[in-house]
Amino acid sequence: MTLPTVDGLRFVTVGQDDELAEPLMAELAVEYATRYGGTPEKVSSWLRGYPAAEFEAPAGGMLIGVLEGTPVTGGAFRRFDEHTAELKRIWTDSAHRRRGLGRLLLIELEAEIAARGYRRVYLTTGDRQPEAEALYEAAGYTRLTDPLPADGEVYPIAFAKELQP
Repeated sequence: MTLPTVDGLRFVTVGQDDELAEPLMAELAVEYATRYGGTPEKVSSWLRGYPAAEFEAPAGGMLIGVLEGTPVTGGAFRRFDEHTAELKRIWTDSAHRRRGLGRLLLIELEAEIAARGYRRVYLTTGDRQPEAEALYEAAGYTRLTDPLPADGEVYPIAFAKELQP
């Protein structure tokens, strides 16, 4: 398999409230409001409903891909269980899509997740995001019949991937 490369792309570890994460949160709010209903303001409040600490080391993390000083892709993970990290907020700026940035983001997130000792990655997504489904399938994630039991929000489409030791 040939992996995409983007000259100059670098990944930065940030907190949920970091200014580099702001474009991710803002565009996700607009996109989710457009696809699922609601206002960007309400969706933004919902996106920030998770405690920021869930996405901080040692159990979690958030990475932003920066290209020429501009945040172009990003995502976060948090602890799902002892062996599993859950991906959240996977995003690529709409002006930079279809260039392999989402795939590069997943590779970076998976490396960070494995370095934290997790052996599996899990995620759920909504049913109006076919691009996300295609990305996860292309990245080697297995679609699950049903989401795993969890506290809090669960979306109808679930994927998992075992990480190589």
